[in-house]
Amino acid sequence: MESAIPGHLTVERTRHRRVPDEYVPPYEAFVARTEPHVEQVVMAYLGLQLRDRAASDTEALLRLDAAFAATDGPGHHDRSMRDDPAGYTEIVSIAYWDDPATFDRWFAEHREGWIGDDLLDSHVGRWIEVIRPTVHEFETIFNVPDRPEGVAAITKEWSEPIQEHAYWGGMRDRIPLSQTDAMPGVGTPVVERDGRRVRVRPQQGLCLIRSGQDWADTEGEDRELYLNDVEPVLRAGMDFLRDEGRPIGCYANRYLTVLSDGRPSDRSFGMSWWRSLDALERWSESHPTHVAIFGAAMKYLTTMGPSARLRLYHEVSVVDADEQYFEYLNCHENTGLLGAVE
Repeated sequence: MESAIPGHLTVERTRHRRVPDEYVPPYEAFVARTEPHVEQVVMAYLGLQLRDRAASDTEALLRLDAAFAATDGPGHHDRSMRDDPAGYTEIVSIAYWDDPATFDRWFAEHREGWIGDDLLDSHVGRWIEVIRPTVHEFETIFNVPDRPEGVAAITKEWSEPIQEHAYWGGMRDRIPLSQTDAMPGVGTPVVERDGRRVRVRPQQGLCLIRSGQDWADTEGEDRELYLNDVEPVLRAGMDFLRDEGRPIGCYANRYLTVLSDGRPSDRSFGMSWWRSLDALERWSESHPTHVAIFGAAMKYLTTMGPSARLRLYHEVSVVDADEQYFEYLNCHENTGLLGAVE
């Protein structure tokens, strides 16, 4: 068993963990390890917003795929979709880089093709939400270390079983910056409008979580338990954050289905923007919607035991204000961080 924080990011603590040094978790979990030379990553969410799902903008997606394959493209990308409460279908492409300078060159080359002025009169909404956390500012966790998702897909190796999990506060304790910094959220997002183009100037300490599940390997009772007992409770919690999360600090939540060859797969994830890690922790530890999710998951794991084939993961980032970029074109007023601002 080892620490979730690798040796080259370990410093003398001025803030204590939530568990003692001799703590032993009740089951195994693992984190993805970036290479020591990597100092910062980029997580870019690029969305299409369609009034009619049948009218999917295939040309735009083909152009985006070509851009991803071009020079300086991401080390990994995936695609997902959801239907939002305003009646739109969103198709979201998520791309990861392990070098911000490479992303900057890519974005300078392809920004106009994705969200430029030539698209001002388009009937399709487009947006891009980007954060670039340093390796001190994000963490990952997986229950099975052989199928990377999200930012883990651009890392090179897995940890051994880690100590900092299976307790409230483990999420914070896995972030290297937590050794010395409380990572508070400071300020509020500010909207800057230019006709149909809207940019959001965010705030210090904004928090992003991508939390996913993969039930592709489940079958029989295992599959029925997840789909009938766990997923509906998870969906209810995701809907709560989407519709009523703002008073508790959740600016926006999307519950997305991962696409494989353009079709829905047996993988999904929630991604949500939070005012701070503190706000995310309070929801996780005490809100009835997450207590219900946790209870359903524990019942599933207790019932299935070692035969459970559900794969779970998440990644959490807490970033400085100058490590964020949000831009929306022809989007409705509740898109992403637009819904977080009066």
